[in-house]
Amino acid sequence: MIDPIDDIVRQARQGSVSAIIQVLNERLAGSGIRTRAMFAQGVLQLLCEAAKPEQLEQPIVVPQVQQILESLQPRSIRRVNVNSRIVREQQLLWLEEISRDPKQQLLWSEEIVLRQPTLFKRLRQDWRDHSPDPMGADLPKKHPHRLEREKRVFWRGLMGGASFSIVLLALGWMLQQRLNPITGQEVSSEQTGASSPSANSPPANLALNNSPSVESAQSAIAPPSPSALSPVALKQDPFADAVRLAQETVTAGQKAQSSAEWLNVAAQWQKASDLMGMTSAEDSRYAVAQDRVQVYQQNSESALQQAQSQR
Repeated sequence: MIDPIDDIVRQARQGSVSAIIQVLNERLAGSGIRTRAMFAQGVLQLLCEAAKPEQLEQPIVVPQVQQILESLQPRSIRRVNVNSRIVREQQLLWLEEISRDPKQQLLWSEEIVLRQPTLFKRLRQDWRDHSPDPMGADLPKKHPHRLEREKRVFWRGLMGGASFSIVLLALGWMLQQRLNPITGQEVSSEQTGASSPSANSPPANLALNNSPSVESAQSAIAPPSPSALSPVALKQDPFADAVRLAQETVTAGQKAQSSAEWLNVAAQWQKASDLMGMTSAEDSRYAVAQDRVQVYQQNSESALQQAQSQR
């Protein structure tokens, strides 16, 4: 049988806010801290409450929360805003309350950014989450909605790996295109040198000495300087690429009919989301990019549902 704790951890890893709250409450119970959370505008808003201020010391609580969340590696959650206050009666609109008057409501507030696992680590974890249990005969049947959600998670991980491979192939192709003109010039020079001289042509060494284009030919054959192939020369704008791909995907989605076409649309939305996620934190468009990451992932999931309904 599956341990209920393991099942809660698995749900938290898949991005379930209620499961994340349960895990945090269990691991922070010894500190007398109770948590609440809501996911809003691409940020996990986390409220930590305790009976005494000394239980909510910022240098202690924030690293504890960050360590717990990074051990869970919740999917689609990167930014977390940690808020703290003295415990109060249950408030359904607590986020609105602290947003309206944070100085009076909160002891302190700090935003943290979770370190994301590598692609291969994420795929390995997804494989473990979906691997069959050796005691599977004793397990109850999964709810259909949960089974559908796990299928979407699997396809998302698969498409993420495919998108990463496509990006690597594209970079390799660009580097090859930069090197091909040099190779073609070398071959052309060798063929020219191999042709037999005419009877009236001057000796080879004299022709080379008097030719005004020797220096230009040598410069054309010479390999490019290291700066020409530096990472700066190959730098791209992932934000602009993601927007361009999203526009193309909208058109493809309007024409999609078959399951295969919807799968292709889902893969393109996931690739656009991955490109948005590559936007640097120093970029002025970073906040917009993080919002688009969530939107494009939701579009990818919708396309997957369309693909499954066409089967």
